[in-house]
Amino acid sequence: MNTGILILLIAFILFGVLAFKQLNALILAPIVTLFVLVCFDMPYLGTLSWPSSAQWDFGTGLIGAFMPNAAKYVAQYFLVFFVGALFGAVYQFTGAAKSIAKWMASCCHGHFVAGIIMTITGILTYGGISGFVVFFVIYPIALHVFREAGVTRRIIPGAISAGTWTWSMYGPGTPAIQNVIPVRELGTTPTAALVPSVIITVLSYVLIFAWLEYRTYSFKRRGIPFEDDAIRIKLSEEELRSDDKDEDLPNVWLSFIPIILILFLFNAPLFPNAAGQLRGLPVEVAVLSGVALATLLMWNRVKDGINGWIKVFNKGAADSGVAILNTAIVVGFGGVVQQTQGFKDLIAWLQTLQMDPLYFAFFTVAVAAGACGSASGGLGVAFNALKETYIKMGAQLPYVHRIAAIASGTLDSLPHQGAQITLLGICKLSHKEGYWDIFITQIIIPVIAGIVFIWLGQMGL
Repeated sequence: MNTGILILLIAFILFGVLAFKQLNALILAPIVTLFVLVCFDMPYLGTLSWPSSAQWDFGTGLIGAFMPNAAKYVAQYFLVFFVGALFGAVYQFTGAAKSIAKWMASCCHGHFVAGIIMTITGILTYGGISGFVVFFVIYPIALHVFREAGVTRRIIPGAISAGTWTWSMYGPGTPAIQNVIPVRELGTTPTAALVPSVIITVLSYVLIFAWLEYRTYSFKRRGIPFEDDAIRIKLSEEELRSDDKDEDLPNVWLSFIPIILILFLFNAPLFPNAAGQLRGLPVEVAVLSGVALATLLMWNRVKDGINGWIKVFNKGAADSGVAILNTAIVVGFGGVVQQTQGFKDLIAWLQTLQMDPLYFAFFTVAVAAGACGSASGGLGVAFNALKETYIKMGAQLPYVHRIAAIASGTLDSLPHQGAQITLLGICKLSHKEGYWDIFITQIIIPVIAGIVFIWLGQMGL
């Protein structure tokens, strides 16, 4: 194997192992970047001959490649993260997200509980609410409906995260960052490749729903209850207690209105852009409009008036800062990697395989997302390094947009992904107890969806 490619492979494995050990990305990415700088001849550093350390200038490598790429990502996408986090905070603290979730959960009457939880999380995230907010809102509701239905809680992480990180993330028109990045990078629209996008979104939903119901039936057939002795961490008495059915929550239909407004403003071709073309509003403006409307409609839901609302907005602002820094720092690592000879050799080798351009885009974005442990981080890395390559290969940009969004949500869900580790921790389950459903619903099924999308694209849909 080419030495440079081998070094990159080792770097990616090191990144994944350290992420799995829950080392913070702000520490992890610079460490792995230094490893790469040590091993490669970087343009900023002149010729490096390992181990002649007198020639090394780590500061130049970090400042010249790492930080500009991280800073560029922050400059491009900070407002997207910021308004999304504000909207999530409003829906969390007013009870609007919980109102929608409890209403939908009540519709299942003990049936299809895993699929219903997946559907609830998908609707909330499709409407612009942060996935991490959804985790905390949905988990206690999922506990309640799973307990009432006698379904093992081992399926809860798969049900919650499948709704958050699959069809609602790459479906047409979603304000998710994974749909926004291709719009910015490729000049496409949020509904790019609409017909095949709708088909694979519906296909993904049906396959995930079917898998979760199969797993429910399988556990019930084996007599495994909601809380079995084999689960290592037991639930507390508070978690086992039923929800307060008399809890005062906003009207469910009122709660849907700001979500509908966001989707309408983001997708409706009613507003001229700089070129005079009719497009939807920028995602920042659309989501901020949703924040403003939700604040007006639910003003009395937050105690202490303006002071209470300041605390809500402060919480959202703080969450946005953490989220974008963790992603941007990963993109900075990717900016260093893409300047190495090993990366150039890897791309040259991939191009010799005579791949279809869409398969090439799918594969490269998936690998980048897996290496980063982040869908949005992987998209940032792949587009920074390979956008021109996709164009030169003759790929149609609307198809690249959608296939990249799908691919970013595949290998990013390997066990080292921070979001999955966080969710399993919330659910008090280990990877052994709860990861299998995540693997099927967020790696295998999106790969199937991606292959089907490429087939549809090749057919001209």
